[in-house]
Amino acid sequence: MNKMIAYCGLDCETCEARLATVSDDDYFREKVALKWSALNGAVITREMINCTGCRIDGAKTPYCESMCPIRKCAGAKALETCGDCAEKRDCEKLGAILANSEDARRNVRKEEGK
Repeated sequence: MNKMIAYCGLDCETCEARLATVSDDDYFREKVALKWSALNGAVITREMINCTGCRIDGAKTPYCESMCPIRKCAGAKALETCGDCAEKRDCEKLGAILANSEDARRNVRKEEGK
């Protein structure tokens, strides 16, 4: 699978944090930080908006690096993605993502039965 697809199936290539990182655009980082702060009811600073992708080496946002329950679970199980997990159909953590993203559902399905 494409390494730019996150464990949960989201596409890191379209993530605003990754786009700001790749373009090294502090103005874009500031806009993303303000947007994500409002969406999440948390203080997110421009400095936190640095990520190269969930499953590749490099910078990660603080959430992706140490708080994302899906990334933690997949890493602990040594899975390439959640598509490899026998428990994916009943997983509440993954279900929250898949309920809101057809692209993530499609990407996770691609991993089924490898």
